[in-house]
Amino acid sequence: MWAVLSHVSKPPNENETPKERSPGLRSVRTTMLFRAVNPELFIRPNKPVMAFGLIAITLCVAYLGYWRATVENKKDLYEAIDSEGSRYMRRKTSKWD
Repeated sequence: MWAVLSHVSKPPNENETPKERSPGLRSVRTTMLFRAVNPELFIRPNKPVMAFGLIAITLCVAYLGYWRATVENKKDLYEAIDSEGSRYMRRKTSKWD
């Protein structure tokens, strides 16, 4: 990887304007394999896609937290039947309590 990054492009000419130069690693000569393995170094950031990804990841983590909390609450409950035959939910208790 360092061998690929050590190749620096030509120094800018006096007539060259800053707009013609590409910043960062986009101006470095690299192989197509290096670019395929490390696309994040050569693709400009896309803020709408990043915002969508951040919202999606946040919603997924929130859903998993909600799901785990509801499963934890239901885990200690079971359906019991009293002497009159009516059903109700009862929390599990230990014989040692």
